[in-house]
Amino acid sequence: MATAADITAIVVAAINLLAAALGAWAWRRDEGARIFWITARGGQFATTALAGLALVMLLAGYHPASRLLWLYLLLPMAVSIIAEQLRIASAQHVLDANDLEDAKAVGRLAVDEQHLIVRAIMRREVAITALAALVIVFLALRVLATA
Repeated sequence: MATAADITAIVVAAINLLAAALGAWAWRRDEGARIFWITARGGQFATTALAGLALVMLLAGYHPASRLLWLYLLLPMAVSIIAEQLRIASAQHVLDANDLEDAKAVGRLAVDEQHLIVRAIMRREVAITALAALVIVFLALRVLATA
């Protein structure tokens, strides 16, 4: 079981590291790179697999050398869920910062201003998702030390 945890953790770390790097690149270039979002969603899927592995290991009666393993197997999923909620809330934050009550108010702005608002929202979403991927990399690598 420890080998399965190690392999899964390495895959999760690799995909999320790539997502974090692509996110940094997209954020720096101020664009929402499609490849970043595909990789980020892949990282979230892999993170779910890591949590699923924890369930399988628990049901199989696996007893790791350190009980911290359970934490490192499950925390990436929690980070992913929290980041997704923060990403969703980021749009409202940008709207509030620009004194706009909702998305319909953005539609009443000039086209250039609409683009600025959309880019600001996208940039925040990319940053949140990329940072979450980086945290997940760290947690997944901790699985290797505790499995």
